[in-house]
Amino acid sequence: MMTAPSGDKPFPSSSPDGASSATVNLDKTSRRMRRHVGSNIAGLVAVAILLFVVQGLARNSALQWSVVGQYLFSATVMQGLMRTLTITAVAIAIAVVLGTLLANMRLSKNRVLRAVNAVYVWFFRSIPLLVLLILAYNFSLLYSNLSIGIPFGPSFVTFMTRDFTTAMTAAFLTFGLQQAAYTSEVIRAAIMSVPKGQTEAAEALGMTQWRIMKRVVLPQAARMAIPPIANETINLCKSTSLVAFISVPDLLYSVQEIYSRTFQVVPLLVVATIWYTVIVSVLTLIQWWLEKVMQGPSRGNRSALIPAEAL
Repeated sequence: MMTAPSGDKPFPSSSPDGASSATVNLDKTSRRMRRHVGSNIAGLVAVAILLFVVQGLARNSALQWSVVGQYLFSATVMQGLMRTLTITAVAIAIAVVLGTLLANMRLSKNRVLRAVNAVYVWFFRSIPLLVLLILAYNFSLLYSNLSIGIPFGPSFVTFMTRDFTTAMTAAFLTFGLQQAAYTSEVIRAAIMSVPKGQTEAAEALGMTQWRIMKRVVLPQAARMAIPPIANETINLCKSTSLVAFISVPDLLYSVQEIYSRTFQVVPLLVVATIWYTVIVSVLTLIQWWLEKVMQGPSRGNRSALIPAEAL
């Protein structure tokens, strides 16, 4: 019988537990290698498909890339692009301001305010956007004039609706008012996500309700609301192409006007597609930057009950 000399370490054990742990480690390594091989193969397949698509687009003579380059920065297309951006910017500004007001109405203890919010959101979410756009453009057919005064009493000011019912005004109001119905729900959910202890602590410090909403609730709710509002802005930008139905010369209408003369339908639609892609890419980068700016300061001090800037 062999024994280890005194002072020396015993011989390594070859127990079943040691063998099983080694087998488990080998299995994990093998699975990890198979995953790497699988992901590499998937990546190569994705690159091959992408190259195939790019090659097909580059060699497709029907796209007429020379015509695309000719009209990509033309004055007509640039003017249409600016109108698309203007409608998007004005509409989303109306939606955010009005949506914030509607969200607070929904969260109010006043039943009348809650009822007004419910009717507004129900109405503008029920009617298709194109129908609202055509109705807004033809608003003067529904009401030839509007009056400001006492209900069922004398009128102080009366003006003709056809004086201000233009195609651009109809576009601003239609997109802004309908988008406000969706934005209000986003902001309401973001406000409700702020812990109730925040407002209770602010009330204990003697802050007014307006100051609590402005300095405590809304800054934190904005962090939650930015991603969905940014997505709604992108969808709104693409939906502005509907203004072509009321003859607003936006980006799509401008390229339609060109190919109605030149009959180069496909390359002009490619021009519109390129610019819509550029707009969406820029909006996506802005969304990423806003999320980084808004969420950055909160990471270092998540346990704070009230933001320091509110005090």
